[in-house]
Amino acid sequence: MTAVASTLPTGQTFETAIAEGRRAYELDRKHVFHSWSAQAKINPMTIVAAEGSYVWDGEGNRLLDFSSQMVNTNIGHQHPKVVAAIAEQAATLCTIAPPHVNAARSEAARLIAERTPGDLNRVFFTNGGADAVEHAVRMARLHTGRYKVLSRYRSYHGGTDTAINLTGDPRRWPNDYGTSGAVHFDGPFLYRSAFHATNEQQECQRALEHLDRLIALEGPATIAAIILESVPGTAGIMVPPAGYLAGVREICDKYGIVYIADEVMAGFGRTGQWFAINHFDVTPDLITFAKGVNSGYVPLGGVAISDAIAATFADRPYPGGSTYSGHPLATAAAVATINAMEDEQIVQNAARIGSEVLGPGLRELATRHPSVGEVRGLGVFWAIELVSDPVTREPLAPYGGTSPAMNEVVAACKTHGLLPFVNFNRIHAVPPCTVTDDEVREGLAILDTALSVADRHVVR
Repeated sequence: MTAVASTLPTGQTFETAIAEGRRAYELDRKHVFHSWSAQAKINPMTIVAAEGSYVWDGEGNRLLDFSSQMVNTNIGHQHPKVVAAIAEQAATLCTIAPPHVNAARSEAARLIAERTPGDLNRVFFTNGGADAVEHAVRMARLHTGRYKVLSRYRSYHGGTDTAINLTGDPRRWPNDYGTSGAVHFDGPFLYRSAFHATNEQQECQRALEHLDRLIALEGPATIAAIILESVPGTAGIMVPPAGYLAGVREICDKYGIVYIADEVMAGFGRTGQWFAINHFDVTPDLITFAKGVNSGYVPLGGVAISDAIAATFADRPYPGGSTYSGHPLATAAAVATINAMEDEQIVQNAARIGSEVLGPGLRELATRHPSVGEVRGLGVFWAIELVSDPVTREPLAPYGGTSPAMNEVVAACKTHGLLPFVNFNRIHAVPPCTVTDDEVREGLAILDTALSVADRHVVR
């Protein structure tokens, strides 16, 4: 990690920022309770500044942000148009109760509805992705009069009660009491196939047969919805094979099941389309979104709703809401973000980066590093699957945990100036959609060095 200027983007000197960062760290460790963590065992990084694709840590070191924080700063850090829009909205109307119309919310809803597939013309705003999932499930249950919801293993849908029970990764385990109505199934993932498939076509066919059989055994008339991340994110960025999501749509239509597309992480340019599901020519009944809708500058999420489901609540009150639904600051940030993405062709940049720079670069690294079992992704949404044995595909860290080997790899990334997104045995290469070719090449060079550390742990 290197300090590259005498001042930070904020105009502060490094000395001032470091002093403030150390004070912030001291207060954090005394008073802040961190999510998903054993409080006594963490040493959180302090961030004192950010700009574009970079952040500066508490010692003034600059790191290339290949995590996009929580895979949400899609337009990069401190985009001037969005920062200005937030300030302008704050000067005009900081907050207003959700029963009242406000211009920022109305315009944000229009811009989102224009970009959703099919007839998803109404938008219900939430504070984030987890509560968007909660409300989408509630809508589906009320619309169908059924209770069960199906979701895949190797998925993440949020940390609230229903969302965490729908989640198909180990974070669910301590929160799962078997009473949520969630039923899990195996989705397609050829590299670690649950179906003994040898190619993508087999994997797709067998995964759909498995889902259809599960529905028959659970009782089609008991199932309100199937929720799927269009491209699963935290669980591993497994791009579904051709025909899979279309097959899920057909199954939902066959049994009268609501199809919920979770686009919280994959939406708003991340895969090189406005919504990841657009890659697969499928229209769901509901879309959940958050994160990239305004790059996380102000908390915001929501549900895009089809006309059929919206009609359920035309004369029947929808039993749900939030004090901050469609908050003016958050929706003003969304308007500015979507307009900036359109004007600056940021979605197109993400697609080009993925196909011409990041994807080819990662595949080239895979040919030289035996620790890389597979790379996969779309746009600026990629996973590097690390293994200790390329033949058996033994992961470099266990499912649901970490390992000394993975800790060494992550440390090497940070030491050389890269902030990665890491989950179990994977490094996710998920820079902002605004990332440049040179920034990607910088990141690939650091990953090359870090993967050499992983290679030392490969069985020879």
